[in-house]
Parts: sequence; structure tokens; C-alpha cells
Amino acid sequence: MTSEDVERLLIQFQDEHGEVLGSPFDVPLDITPDKLQLVCNALLQKEEPVPLAFFVRGEAEVVSSLRSCVKALGVETEQVLPVVYQPQAVFRVRAVARCTSTLQGHTEAVISTSFSPTGKYLASGSGDTTVRFWDLTTETPHHTARGHTHWVLSITWSPDGKKLASGCKNSQICLWDPVTGTQIGKTLTGHTKWITWLSWEPLHLNPECRYLASSSKDCSVRIWDTVLGRCEKILTGHTQSVTCVKWGGDGLLYTSSQDRTVKVWRAKDGVQCRTLQGHAHWVNTLALSTDYVLRTGAFEPATATINPQDITGSLEELKEKALQRYNAVRSSAPERLVSGSDDFTLFLWNPAEDKKPLARMTGHSALVNEVLFSPDTRLLASASFDKSIKIWDGRTGKYLMSLRGHVASVYQVAWSADSRLLVSGSSDSTLKVWDIKTGKLNMDLPGHADEVYAVDWSPDGQRVASGGKDKCLRIWRR
Repeated sequence: MTSEDVERLLIQFQDEHGEVLGSPFDVPLDITPDKLQLVCNALLQKEEPVPLAFFVRGEAEVVSSLRSCVKALGVETEQVLPVVYQPQAVFRVRAVARCTSTLQGHTEAVISTSFSPTGKYLASGSGDTTVRFWDLTTETPHHTARGHTHWVLSITWSPDGKKLASGCKNSQICLWDPVTGTQIGKTLTGHTKWITWLSWEPLHLNPECRYLASSSKDCSVRIWDTVLGRCEKILTGHTQSVTCVKWGGDGLLYTSSQDRTVKVWRAKDGVQCRTLQGHAHWVNTLALSTDYVLRTGAFEPATATINPQDITGSLEELKEKALQRYNAVRSSAPERLVSGSDDFTLFLWNPAEDKKPLARMTGHSALVNEVLFSPDTRLLASASFDKSIKIWDGRTGKYLMSLRGHVASVYQVAWSADSRLLVSGSSDSTLKVWDIKTGKLNMDLPGHADEVYAVDWSPDGQRVASGGKDKCLRIWRR
């Protein structure tokens, strides 16, 4: 074959929602993603070209050249081929590679660990009844917050980063100030059994971060006014322990329970809108496609500096910025919800519009412990006691790949802010960093002396924190 008669075909660029870009375009079959990117950015006419990923017919990604995709899908080269382009994160988070600090202090297992929305503060909750705040510039203990009388099971930062809520096995909720380590207001009491999950009202709905939702083993969900320190509403309807509560960006609350259902509530008046049924066993965990943008509020990871700063600006500015970020992630469709269960399956829902699931995702051979949407909402990761992590398409629920390498149950996972990497913590005492594009192990991080219960990746991409049964908190960096 001479250089003149290279195989060519017509392609038609379109975005994720099916909007067509330009007219069909004649390209050689050997075209690489880099060349496609040049062509596509020229058609987009953006001032700053963005990194793009290309998918033939929206399913097979173009990795080496167009030819391999066409072959794999068995596509006719006579017809115009639709090629979907997806903008990728403009920044890149580097994989963590070493443990820079081992922070001792807790006298019992570390049950939860969480970075504040900008990555400036780190908090951990433990079986020793304390919440500890850690200074990240020096990687040393900062404050020990005492006030609980039993294991601290759940901690959650308010999306403005000014308060941390913690719930304990003694059914009390405390609020803490990360700067001083002191308690804000009085302890919120009312639940009769332990607290399973906490969720703040999103920043773009209320920039004061005033309301907090809590779920409990007492089968109820409560909404608290943290300024007045009292319970505003009690949502009852579940018949067994409520395992998780999520406060969505469109004014809905989502709760999962051991009664095998997921319920949808209106946050403003506490009315139950829907019950989502389908699971055959306890529902352990929920994830919203907008989780990451709700967690980070007005903070944009792409603009992160090496030394994390608090977010500054008036309440109105913060609200506006958070709303812009939320709308960009949510785009035209309402937020999606995924639930993971003891019946080894996951369900993908569109809870605002339908009580039937979009997809039932099967493949795990043990209970699903955690599910998490990637920050760009395109992918879903599920961690299971079958030692694997599975990656699914965040829109359709289609199975994409399994990440295998752990030799015991996987407890928790966390995405990097650019959605390219995933870190997992397991009862085999290691953390593993996975490259999602290749589905391969990027880094194996041994170091803990026992099971790793909690893991989090800071929104500014600088650090991973992990904690577990060996009572130590470890900080991992590049």
C-alpha cells in the first residue's frame, strides 16, 4: 500500500449530550487521539484548548489510534462514524508515592478521616471518643476535641470549611471549630441510638451552612438548626436502621436503610416524595453524582495552591460561586444516585424523576461497602468485601473494569480531584493507588500495621490521609 491510498473515513464529532459539532470530517484511519484533539479544539474555537478524550459511538475510547477502536467494535467504514468528545480536567493530580508522616495520638482505632473542602485542615474520628485536628503544614497534631462519650462513627465538614460535625455511638452530635479545636454551641441530642451518617445543607442553597441532617440506627433522620442548637424536623418512615443520608443540590434528601429501601424527601418541609425499592438486603451506602462539588462548595480544585487557603468572600459571592460550580457539574440532567447493598449489587437511580432504577449493577461476589462517583461524574467506583473495586459508567451503570490487587476486604476508596486516579484502603493493611485510564495499579502503599478503615484524598490533590486499626493516621504525598 503506498502513502497515497491511506484508508480514510468520515467522522462526526458530538458532545456527551449528542449535540453535533461541525460537519462530518474526513480523517485517516490511523489518526491518534492527539491529532483528533487538534482537530476538535480547532472546531470548538475556545481561547484555551482543553484536554479531550474521544469515544467511538460513545463506548470505546480511542487510546492508540482510531483503527483499533473501529476493529474492536466491528464498525463499517463506509458510514459516518460518530465520535463523542469529553473535556477532561485541565489540571493533573500526581499519584501519592510515600508516607511523609505517621501521626500518633489516637488511643483506639481511627474510624473516619476527612479533609476540609479546601484541603487546609484534616480531621479524624476515633474509637477513643475524640475528634482530632491535624496541622497539615507541619503534619503534626493540632487539637484534640473531647466531648463525645463513645466511639466517633461519622465526621463531616461543612462546605464552607468553618465547622466540623461529628456523631458518636452514644447518639450525640457535636460541632467543632477547626481553628481552635473547641466545641461550637451545645451538643445536639435527640436520637435514641447511634449516629450513622451526617450531611450538611449545600453551600449554594444556604451559604451560612446552618442546617445539618443526621441519620441514626433509631430508624429516623433529623434535621438540625446548628445555630439555635435544636432539632427542626424528624423524618420517620424507615422501619429499620437508617444507614446513610445525603443532602442533594436540588433540595432533596436521600436516605438508605436496612429495611432495603432508599427514600427521597423534600428538605424544606420533610415530606416523603418517593421510596426506591429493588434491593434484596440492607442498603449500606449512597453516593450522589454531585457529591464532590457539594463537598468542595466554592473551592475549585483547578485553582489550588501548594499551601491551601481558606475560601474568602462575602456569603453572596460564595453562594454564587458554589452555584456556578454545581450547575456546571449537574448540567442539564438532575443528579443521579447510586446505592450499594449487602445483596452484592448496586442500583443507579434518577430519584428526582423516577422510582424505577436506571440500571442494576451486578458482579460483586460479596457485600458492597462504599460507592463513589468521580468528581466529573462520569465514573463510579464501588468497594466490596470481595477484595475488588469495580468501575462503572456513571451515566448508564455499564460495567467497565475490576481493579484487583487487594488480598482482603476493601473498606473505602477516594478519587483524586481530576478523576484520573483512585486510592483504596483495605483490611490487608495497604493502600493502593490505581490509574483509572489503564485500570492498572499505579502505587502500592504498605505502611499500616493493621486494617485500614478510612481513606481520603484532599481536594487540592496534595495529600492522601489514611487511618485504621493501628491507631495511627498516615499522610501520603508525592
